Amino acid sequence: MSIRIVRLGSDRAGNEGIRIGTVRRPPRGIPKAEFSSGNWYDVWLPNLSPSPETMKMGRSATTEKEWLAFKKKYLAEMAQADKIRVIEMLAVMSHNSNFSVGCYCENEARCHRSILRDLLLQYGAEIEE
Repeated sequence: MSIRIVRLGSDRAGNEGIRIGTVRRPPRGIPKAEFSSGNWYDVWLPNLSPSPETMKMGRSATTEKEWLAFKKKYLAEMAQADKIRVIEMLAVMSHNSNFSVGCYCENEARCHRSILRDLLLQYGAEIEE
């Protein structure tokens, strides 16, 4: 059992389980009825996405210094008690269930999901590599 970190909209892996969208906004131009069948997500969990202001920082980061500033700000947002409880819950669930979490970004290394991966690992999650 484990969590997969995925790009939303990509093909699902075998036995992937429920796909959780950790994004601020639903996919544009896609009817809600097609979110799951289009491999976007089955459940929307926007409270694990960066705030709009922080998301803008991440999208515009072109240097390592700018990326580290985004990372610091996103980690501060995720340090709130309500966010930590969700991360802890997902980490525990990963020991008994297969599911995935993801975002739209093409490059995981420059996406909040890479930071979310590290947070989940810190809380003991089983992550599919």
